[in-house]
Order: sequence, then structure tokens, then C-alpha cells
Amino acid sequence: MRSPWHISILRNGVEVTKARFLIALMSTATAVGLTSFSWCQGGVSQPAKLDLPTVTRDYGEAAKPGSAPTYAKSYDVLPSPRRSSHFSGLVMDFAQDQKQIWTSPARVRLSDLNWLAPLGGLTAGLFVTDRQYSASLSQNPSTLKNYKNLSDAGLAALVGMGAGMYLGSFAFHNDHWRETGFLAGEAVLNSLVTVEAFKYSLGRLRPYQGNGSGAFFSGGTSFPSEHAAASWAVAGVIAHEYPGILPKLFAYGTASVVSYSRIHARQHFPSDVLVGSVLGYLVAQDIYSRRHDPELGGRHWAAPGESLEENSRSPANMGSPYVPLESWIYPALVRLTALGYTDTAILGLRPWTRLECARLVSEAAERHPAADAPPEVAQLYASLSQEFAYEFQLISGDQNRHTQVESVYTRSMAISGPPLTDNYHFGQTLVNDYGRPFERGFNSASGVSGWTSLGPFVLYARGEYQSAPSAPAPSQAVLNFISSADGLPPNAPSTPIAATSRFRLLDAYVGMTFANWEFSFGKQSLWWGPSEGGTMLFTNNIEPLNKMFRITRVSPFRLPSFLGLLGDIRTEFFLGQLSGHEFINTVNFNLPPVFVGQYGRALNPQPFLSGAKISFKFTQNSEFSMSETAVCGGPGNPLTLGTLFKCYLAIPVNGDSLGDGRTAIDFTYRIPKLRNWMTLYGDMFEEDEPSPIGHPEKAVFQGGLYLPKLPKISRLDLRVEGGSTSPVDFHPEGCNGCFYWNFQYLNSYTNNGDLIGTWIGRAAQGELVRTNYWLGPQRKIGIEYRHRKIDRAFIPAGGTQNDVAVNADFFVKSGLCLSGMVQYERWQIPLLASGSQSNVTAFFQLSLSPRVHAR
Repeated sequence: MRSPWHISILRNGVEVTKARFLIALMSTATAVGLTSFSWCQGGVSQPAKLDLPTVTRDYGEAAKPGSAPTYAKSYDVLPSPRRSSHFSGLVMDFAQDQKQIWTSPARVRLSDLNWLAPLGGLTAGLFVTDRQYSASLSQNPSTLKNYKNLSDAGLAALVGMGAGMYLGSFAFHNDHWRETGFLAGEAVLNSLVTVEAFKYSLGRLRPYQGNGSGAFFSGGTSFPSEHAAASWAVAGVIAHEYPGILPKLFAYGTASVVSYSRIHARQHFPSDVLVGSVLGYLVAQDIYSRRHDPELGGRHWAAPGESLEENSRSPANMGSPYVPLESWIYPALVRLTALGYTDTAILGLRPWTRLECARLVSEAAERHPAADAPPEVAQLYASLSQEFAYEFQLISGDQNRHTQVESVYTRSMAISGPPLTDNYHFGQTLVNDYGRPFERGFNSASGVSGWTSLGPFVLYARGEYQSAPSAPAPSQAVLNFISSADGLPPNAPSTPIAATSRFRLLDAYVGMTFANWEFSFGKQSLWWGPSEGGTMLFTNNIEPLNKMFRITRVSPFRLPSFLGLLGDIRTEFFLGQLSGHEFINTVNFNLPPVFVGQYGRALNPQPFLSGAKISFKFTQNSEFSMSETAVCGGPGNPLTLGTLFKCYLAIPVNGDSLGDGRTAIDFTYRIPKLRNWMTLYGDMFEEDEPSPIGHPEKAVFQGGLYLPKLPKISRLDLRVEGGSTSPVDFHPEGCNGCFYWNFQYLNSYTNNGDLIGTWIGRAAQGELVRTNYWLGPQRKIGIEYRHRKIDRAFIPAGGTQNDVAVNADFFVKSGLCLSGMVQYERWQIPLLASGSQSNVTAFFQLSLSPRVHAR
């Protein structure tokens, strides 16, 4: 008799079934030029004219109206969970299993991309790094033997447990044991047949064969891994037949040990193990779903596509683009937070997604800003609510299918007089401008941005045309100073700066959101810290990093039990590739440098920058963050998980740390008694130390205060910031500016020559005062003053820089914004020019947010 949980579907009087089996063997064409193999969970194709289905239970009971049917996992005829005891019946079951596996690509659905796309991307990435990663592992025969024995023992334990349960079921008359053992064996057999078919068809060499490249179609048997497939097949069945914590921990833990050991025994590449594990797991899911008898116990095993589809209308699983860092949205939300209307905004970790911004606006709504708040708060809330109207619909349960032209803009800028363009050494006239080029004369930038979201996925792109005039070559004295300060080879060529005329992608990435975690890849910008003028560790003063893989906790979360005292938590990790580095020193600090590279030619490969940050919102008024970045990779320093880990912890490798690490902490504190009009903040920065807290005497610091409104002048805000990057105990010899410099990575903490950190630069102190008069949430006039003084121990005779700017932003009608700035700068750096120099910078920008979209 069929279980009452089996459900059939009647359409137009004809019984059909919906196959739910999905197996994915990801695309290898991206990396190795092979044919794509997809095994996917599928469904019956829908007719052009769809009648509402009648859902009935097998014993004739009609499903209750409004109930969500659970469709049977099936093929041509809805099967019974009863297993045949005759040999011919077992053969038929096996044949039906194989038919399901080999015909599954015909049942691919568009919604399956929710999990196939990221899985395929991960596999393609492993194909690219397989050889390098495997070559970095130990090749000690004893170590390899131990890992190989461990993988064999782990697989034997899982298979032995399944076989033992099956045999023991006869002695103890336990039908649940018998089913568990039988289904585990059935899953292993089917997965191994599938794996072996691919092994001998693709013929990939193992890591220890040939030159270690893992070539396909060369007579090998590496891809996929049968150990991984068999262990995950058994583990999946056991974990769902007995879904308690301990059985799942044993099953999945043992399968993970087997997979890890096969890689470190150099029997398989990481991609072999990943694909084998996925195949084994999904084969087991299909067999369990069609053969399991729920009356014996166990739990329902949803296929990946089914699980994601069920959660597709949750905002936690919806793709959402990041708001550009220069958007008016951030000043508006920061002011709303400082006025006490949001409590969970993490100010030191940006950018935020549009859905996260909408959540913060919803949080503000709980304090009734539209009715009970001062006019400036009500206006902020109204404008932000209008901006995120679409995101509010998503929060209410709408489907996330949207294409939006975000902005079209053009900017014209003129600079009269010599500007400062090298903030790594001397200073910068324009800061936090995505590394756009500028020189004396006429400069321009015109671009467009937009995004598309589909379920958990988002695609964002922003590109622009940039132009800037040419400039004379630096003097020989300047070149000699730069070579000395950075530890570069002498005799740098004196080359004029060529005019710029180029198209550039700024932020351009793809992302996927799952359970409030967004995984993204592409060119991306970050802002790590609460300061508005420029944070110590990471700003948008640089062009977005290339090939950045990023994992971000979109919305804050709280830990359970007493750990909830840590408050709301957000965290972020990234790994991206730098640009414009020309030199690396391949020996340790105690020996004379050995340069790799030459002037005018970028290193190949370029180094990578990795970073991690965690932020705690202990109370509604206090926030604290810890962060770290490290430069690693490049010629002579292959980037692997092992070297990346050692780079973070500054663990020596072959006598050297092979990395350039930095740490920072930052805080924000909204004074409770003055919570509606004063916030204190700051960040502390350290080179090559685990934390600035442990060595404050070696750290540098900047801090500030923000008043979102002044007493009796509610439309006027005030921000004051100041800090220093010149250490107290400055040793010019061997220090080279101390902060942001490194003995190995001679171009150090830069991207295309621009300093990644604060506008204050190396070995200098700086102050900033900024005030805005808010005519409205999207209309304001501001005045800013910046002062900077360079340490004489760094640059001979030191230097000063002073900037006064007036800027304005006016949204004149829906979607149309006019922005402008006029800045007067006066600087005196004797190494660059005798006497003081001045310039005037004026720019005008026209932006249009056309609200052109499609759903």
C-alpha cells in the first residue's frame, strides 16, 4: 500500500507526475574547454493553457483548500516505496534509477539556476586553481600515505555502518535499519556507476601524474572522485533517515574528512572532490525521495531547487545591488541614524544593499517619523521611502524580477594651476573619486549604471568614459625621492604623463544572496570605517579592485544565548586583485633586496589584497569593529589557502612572512544624553601587528564628531575630523613613511598608484571640517575645509596643503540632479616646486535617474 504522503496530480483528467531529481555536473568549458554536463531536477513542462490542478491523496482524500501539496518524487509511473525482494525486481529498480540519472538534463528548469549557477561558478574557479593548489600541498610520502589511509578508513566506516544496519535488521527485526542500509547501498551503487562512466570518458590525470596539470582526455581516472561520491551518498541517506544532531554530525563529518583527505593525499584535485560529492549527494537524494517509506521514520529530503524555490519570496534570499558609495542615500541615512531613528545601522561597513537600506527605513518607521518627528526627519523619511518603494514591495512578498537603469551622468571639470595627483607621496587635490584621472586643464567623465535582479541573483554594471590632459614628467629630484622612499631600484625613467582617454568599468559584479549572505564577484568598492573624509583602512579613493570575491552579511544578526550580549553583528570578507604594481622584493628583511619587475611594466601576476571585518552594535548607541587586510601573491609567492592563511597571521614561510598585513579598529558612540545631536567616532590603524589595541604606541589614529543639527539651526549639520599617520617614534632610515609601506611589496598599499587608505596619506597629519545646510533630503549646500601637513622626516622640508570648497546638490525634479563644486587649493611642498602653488577646481555634473525599469 502506498504511503498517505504520496500525492498525485490530475490535470485534464490525466495523471501525471513531477520529477524532482536534480543532479548538476558543472560547466567545465569556462576553464578547460570541455563540454558542459548538467544533471538537474526537473518538472513536467506546463501546457500553454494551464488548468488548476486537483491535488488528491492516494487513498482518495482531497487536499484541504489552501494547503501546499508536496509532490511525489517520481518518473513515468508513481512508484511505491516497497522494495522488491526478487532479483528481477532489483534489476528493474536499478534500471529505473539509471534512467532517472541519464535523462535528467531534459528536465532542467529556469529556477534550477538558483543553485546550478553558483555551483557551476565555484567548479569553474576550482578548475582554474586546481594545479596551483595541489602543487602547494605536502609531497612527503608518509603524509600522503596517512591521508590516503584516512580517506579509506572514513569510507569504510560509512559503508560498513550501512551494511551493518542492513544485516543487523534481520536479527533485530528493525525495518528502519533495513531500509537505511538498503537505500545507502542503492545510492552508492548508482553513484559509482555514474562516476565511473565519467571517469573513463573524461580521462583526467591525477595530481601525481604527468606534469601535475590534471589534463583531461589523457587516460587518467581522477575526475570525479569515487570516494567522495560514495561517502556523501551514504552520509545523505543516514542523515535523513536519522535526522538527529549526532547522526548528522557523524555522517557529514566523516564524509567531509574523506573528501578533505583525498585532496591532501594528492589522489584528486579539489574540483574532482566537489563534483564527486555533489553527484553522490544528489543521487542519494533522488533514490531516498522515491524509495523511502515515511511510516518507518526519517524526514523529507528536499532537492536543492525545491528548497530554494520555497524560500524565493523571502527578502533574505533576494539579490539586491549595493548602493554606490557617493549616493545621497548614505548622508540621509547617517543623519537619520544620528538623530536616533535607526538603531541597527552599521556605519563602519559600507556599501549597503538596497534591501538593507529599505530595512533601515522600515526600522525608522516604527518611531512614526511622518507624524511625530521634526520637519527635517519627516522629509528624510519621505524621500527615502519613495526611493525604496520597490524594495518595500519585495519585503511584502513580491517576486524579485527587476531591471533598472540607475543613472546616466556627465561631469565636466576644469583645474587652473598645478594640482596634487600623488596621494601616496605628496597629496591629492580630489579625494575619494574612484581613482579617476585628473590633471591641469579640462577633465571629464560620463557614464551609465544599472542593475538586474532575478530571485537570489543580481547583476550590476557601471561604466564611464574618462578623459584628462597630459602633464610634464616629474623632476629627477622627485623620482630619486620616490625611489628612496619606496625602496625601489634607482634610475627611474623620467616619463611625461600621457593624456587619458578611456572607457572604464567601475563597480561591475554578479551576486547571489542566500539567508542574508551575499556572495559577489567582479569589480567592487568598499568603505571600512565611520569617518566621512576617508577611513584608515579602505576607501573609494581607488578604482574598484579587479576580480574581487566578496562575502557580506547583508543585515545584522544576533548570536544565541549569552552571546547575544555582543549585540547586532555584521561581517565581511573579500579577496581581490590589485593593479599597477611594478616591483616585488623576493627576499626577507634582513638581506639586500632582490627586485622582480621593471619600471613601466606591471607585474604578472599582480598581487592580491584580502580583507576581513566584523562589526558589533553592542547597544543602539555604540558600535565597534575589527578589521584586517593583507597583500599577498604575486611573482614568487603563489596564492593558495595555506599562504593566504599564513599571510594573515604573519607566519614566516621559507624565512619570510610573504605578506603585507594591516589591522584596524573603529568605533562609533552616540552620546545618550545628546543622542539626537552628537556622535563621536574614530579608527586606529597598525602595520604588521595583530591588533592596534595590543600595541597602541605603534598605532596611528584619527577621530571625529558629527552633529546632525546645531542648536536652534536644525537644518545645519557639522562634522569635524582629524588624525595623523606619522608615528610618534619616527625613524626615517628603514621606515620609508612607516605606514602603508612594505619591504616586500614595494608599491605596497596602492591600486594603480592610488593609496587605498585615508586622504591624510603617509607620514602626515590632517584635519577636516565640513558643514551642510539641508534645504531638503536631496538638496543641500556644503562648505568644506581640509588642512594637511607632511612630516619633515619623510619628505625633505616637509609640506602643507590647504583646501576650501563649496559644493551643492539639487534634485530639481524627479530623477534629475544638478551638482557642482568650486575649490581653492594652496600647497607648498619644496621638493615639488619652489614657493607656494595654488589652483582652482570647478566641476559641474548633470545626473539623471530615469526610473526606466522592467519587471
